[in-house]
Amino acid sequence: MDDGFLMEVCVDSVESAVNAERGGAGRIELCAGLVEGGTTPSMGLLQVVKQCVRVPVFVMIRPRGGDFLYSDREVEVMKADIRLAKLHGADGLVFGALTEDGRIDTELCTALLAVCRPLPVTFHRAFDMVHDPLVALETLISLGFERVLTSGCDSSALEGLSLIKRLAEQAKGRIVVVPGGGITERNLQRILEGSTASEFHCSARSARDSGMKFRNPNVTMGASFSAPEYSIKVADVAKVRTLNAIAKNIL
Repeated sequence: MDDGFLMEVCVDSVESAVNAERGGAGRIELCAGLVEGGTTPSMGLLQVVKQCVRVPVFVMIRPRGGDFLYSDREVEVMKADIRLAKLHGADGLVFGALTEDGRIDTELCTALLAVCRPLPVTFHRAFDMVHDPLVALETLISLGFERVLTSGCDSSALEGLSLIKRLAEQAKGRIVVVPGGGITERNLQRILEGSTASEFHCSARSARDSGMKFRNPNVTMGASFSAPEYSIKVADVAKVRTLNAIAKNIL
């Protein structure tokens, strides 16, 4: 962790992983489906990313988009994905699970944590959907999570900054509170100074035009809200470097 701050970049491709490391990321969160907030990546992606980068790679375990209330079969998928991720070199895991009334699902989290060990585990932004974040934080600490990723239960880390600071103060070093959600070079300094965080989470992506010369404008591959087929978002080395430089210059 250079100069007291660790930058985690969430990526969904080998190119983005390589760019994140080149830009100075200290850790990678590997996902698929970033449009949905991140889902479990393929094991092929994990294998190749591990061959291409040296920084730790934490793997998202989320079987689908949507809420964080999981069926028994979805739980079996999550357990299988955790075992496979460990087998293929994951350095840590990232997951979250809630009960129907917006509390941490302690029973399920305990079971999943047992499968994850001895690897470190982050509770992801399912935290931002809890009924009472202060109570939820104590639950995560008691369960043994190493980190919690949060936007302060708001639309972005900047909007939720006051709660992030309160959570960090409550944590007192018992768990790492990681701000994430809408972090850019325009607001990073304010977020780090206002939250007293030692780590932060970002995507630092830019759109890159597809290399396709023939294009069919009448067809989309997903739902109407999905990303366009001929524009690819990847982690931007320059953006990652800028964020890293801002974090270092705050001290």
